[in-house]
Amino acid sequence: MSKSILITGASSGIGRAVAELFLEKGWQVGLLARRQTILEEVAMGHVNAMVLPADVTDATAVDHAVNQFAMQAGHLDVLFNNAGIFTAAGTIDEISLEDWYASVNVNLNGMFLAARAAFRQMRRQNPQGGRIINNGSIAAHVPRPNSAPYAATKAAITGLTRSLSLDGRDFDIACGQIDIGNARTPMVEELSARQAATVPAAEPMQSFAVEDAARSVLHMAELPLEANVQFMTVMATKMPFIGRG
Repeated sequence: MSKSILITGASSGIGRAVAELFLEKGWQVGLLARRQTILEEVAMGHVNAMVLPADVTDATAVDHAVNQFAMQAGHLDVLFNNAGIFTAAGTIDEISLEDWYASVNVNLNGMFLAARAAFRQMRRQNPQGGRIINNGSIAAHVPRPNSAPYAATKAAITGLTRSLSLDGRDFDIACGQIDIGNARTPMVEELSARQAATVPAAEPMQSFAVEDAARSVLHMAELPLEANVQFMTVMATKMPFIGRG
């Protein structure tokens, strides 16, 4: 039986790139996001794809999607916990409460709910166990200016990763985190355009192919459960991460 992975935020960006790579490699892939029509585009021509339209902030919908995928696949091997948003930039006094709550709801609550449902499934299935890969961000360690909601929620994901890694030991559930810096996605392209508009004299934002980020996720996912990449950082070589400040 081929291995299975459920990907949240699978309709665009890193999630879509990961989905396309795992489909190509023959994995059974659950595609979870809100936009069903785009998920169907990703799945087109792949009998090993399962479209799971759901909002990660809806606990009932997430539980249903995980159960539905596990039943069809026969076993849930990996969750790529990826769905996230980046709201409008600003200092903390300029950030709307709506944007703050949206960031917390998607970036933190949504990842908690997906991990919760996957952990439950991995704990009860036979054979027991599986792997959760959380998509963090280098923003968890070194944030961009004017991005308090994103930085705060991604820092929280690091705490969630550590807790899941610890709590999963007794059930053969491994948990690791990938922190990605400037993979070329629509989100990064938008951030680059914002920077160019607000600080025209700034150096262009360095980025790298999103497919290389996807290959990093594949490496983490393919490890046997006795081995785990606890934290991985993959980023544009020349971006100002080391030495920022």
